[in-house]
Amino acid sequence: MNVIIDPKSVKHPCFNKESSGSCGRVHLPVAPKCNIQCNYCNRKYDCVNESRPGVTSAVLKPFQALEYTKQVLDKEPRITVIGIAGPGDPMANPAETLETMRLIHEAYPHMLFCLSSNGLAMPEYVDDLASLGVTHATVTLNTVDPAIGAKVYSWVRDGNVVYRGQAAAELILSRQLESIAALKARGLAVKVNTIMIPGVNTIENGAPLKAVAEKAHELGVDLMNLMPMHPTAGTPFGELAEPTKDEVTAVRAAIGHLVPQMTHCRRCRADAVGLLCSDRSGELGGVLAACGKLPPQGQDDRPYIAVATREGMLINQHLGEAKRFQIWGKAAASEGGGFRIVEERQAPTAGCGPSRWEDLARLLADCRAVLVGAVGDTPRKILAERGVIAASCSGFIEDALRVAYGESGVDGLEVLRAKQGGLSKPCCGTGEGC
Repeated sequence: MNVIIDPKSVKHPCFNKESSGSCGRVHLPVAPKCNIQCNYCNRKYDCVNESRPGVTSAVLKPFQALEYTKQVLDKEPRITVIGIAGPGDPMANPAETLETMRLIHEAYPHMLFCLSSNGLAMPEYVDDLASLGVTHATVTLNTVDPAIGAKVYSWVRDGNVVYRGQAAAELILSRQLESIAALKARGLAVKVNTIMIPGVNTIENGAPLKAVAEKAHELGVDLMNLMPMHPTAGTPFGELAEPTKDEVTAVRAAIGHLVPQMTHCRRCRADAVGLLCSDRSGELGGVLAACGKLPPQGQDDRPYIAVATREGMLINQHLGEAKRFQIWGKAAASEGGGFRIVEERQAPTAGCGPSRWEDLARLLADCRAVLVGAVGDTPRKILAERGVIAASCSGFIEDALRVAYGESGVDGLEVLRAKQGGLSKPCCGTGEGC
């Protein structure tokens, strides 16, 4: 079929083969966790000479990813695309992924931003992705038949629930199709990755693969990347033979009239960098490793801590019950040190669903954390994605602040992150309960 290149894809080397020799990409490995287990995937292996998804030499935090990007762009100015492709699934790591995107988009608004996902958790975040400047997305779609999907996926975890067999396949398929439709509705260019698995989705002369292409055509997908499965040791499909080049070419020819086919994929690593035809991940591995060791940034841009309290002495209110928050900061040495109340802020109106917590995140944009008696999963998650840690604790406010600001001999931010799950022990000056 005749391929018309979307103007925004001209400088994307995956979506436009003609630019692959002049435009490069850098993948930022900030997403280590995955919410599914595919029977062809094993992320334990990492060899500098190995190129396949799920492999990286280091995992970066968002602020480290920004510094790495700066250094990479200095060394490789031909890069036009910044992406996140793992080593797990970006949307199984929403806080890290969205914060990285925010930092990158603010620093490099002119760059194309790309995201690759299995689609399971993506529907919840499509509005965030669009608002953060993501221009291109890839969704894995190995089959549209749940009976086949049950053979592809060992398990699928949605929240705290693990699904197996056909139930797992039905769930992830529904989310993948929902993701693709939602991304297209928001104007993103979308590619589907389909792994060609011998004897699994290649049966009946490749009919399952044709069905995927038909669904992709129906959804308006821009590009399809049919990839031969890479047999990986330690996986259920590790003993299967990799499809040959001729076999892959034949299937592409049979379905190419339905959706344009990508024919120049390099099965990129999660830390790939450079041109597709000249990857520099090995050469720049030292830069990646060095950035992965950078110490945490200061919190000067978020100097305050919010507190939910009934009487102004104890942390004793549930986040959802608080009608106002005390905003605390560190007192200057001239004021005798310690802590001081900066102001009180009125909480957003109750009963507005998730938007209430988004409003709260904006209200507390200069706060690194909010200390509460208890907090639900939804507000905790929304706040965390926007850089505010919601930590459950109890006890005297000033004792908790000493711990949170790291003045009790412990790492305050790590304590707060640990308490996002809602530990019940009181905060104290020693940090034993935090």
